[in-house]
Amino acid sequence: MTKSQSIVRGAFFIVASELSFAFSAAIIKLASASLPNESIVFFRNLFGLVILTPLLIKAGRKILHTDCLHLHLVRGGFGMAAMYSFFYALGKIPLGNSMLIKSTIPLIIPFVSLIWLKESITRRIIIAGVLGFLGVFLILDPNGDTDWASLVALGSSFMAAIAFVTVRKLSATEPPLRIVAYFAIFGICISAIPLTWAWQTPTPEEYLMLLGVALTTTIGQLLLTRGYQNAPASSVGIFTYSSVPFGTFLGWLYFEEILDINSFFGAILIILAGFIILRTKVIQEQPNN
Repeated sequence: MTKSQSIVRGAFFIVASELSFAFSAAIIKLASASLPNESIVFFRNLFGLVILTPLLIKAGRKILHTDCLHLHLVRGGFGMAAMYSFFYALGKIPLGNSMLIKSTIPLIIPFVSLIWLKESITRRIIIAGVLGFLGVFLILDPNGDTDWASLVALGSSFMAAIAFVTVRKLSATEPPLRIVAYFAIFGICISAIPLTWAWQTPTPEEYLMLLGVALTTTIGQLLLTRGYQNAPASSVGIFTYSSVPFGTFLGWLYFEEILDINSFFGAILIILAGFIILRTKVIQEQPNN
């Protein structure tokens, strides 16, 4: 397979994964109309663990042996906080805006890495960060009443960025299945606690929606992994922003939502910032001659 063919295949899988994630977000938004956020998060983790169980059984008990339990707990805590916040925001703000704010995660990661891992950042990354957050500022509607749910969505991006950096730190010694397994276990334990005061028995239709959330999320993760196996992130990472038009279209189709002019220009700035981040990675990865 030629390099160009690999990039095309990688881009295809990335776009397919983002479509799956957009459908997942739309289902969460539908489910939030009748189910509390606590139930949606719990069943997302429960059904996700069920889907993962055959792989864990095949790997055996050794998959849970770790010397980095504290880092798994950090990843689980911040990852679950991000999930609660993002699911809450999905039920309150337009789907397109939710996907736009979620797209700021790659812009935040370099700054988290600077503080925690002491990784250097370039001037291009700083410029990208400024552009990206100017885009977020437009989405937050500076001329009107800022929607607090949008701020919650932005907070979820910060917490997700910390979780991603933790995964990067764990990846130095831990296999992917162990990282996923501990997140699933901590996710179940953490999300079960709020059910003691917020339990609501889902209807059969709601169970189907909750299963749909787990399936679309799992499929999206598998497709995303396949995409990065076919081509480097610096070549196909920009296609992760396809979740924005997908989310906008689904928001219009199912919820009659339309992005306003501020959100449109905010989207341009965020995607431009993401492109600068990815181009910076390409430059950093090129060998010095």
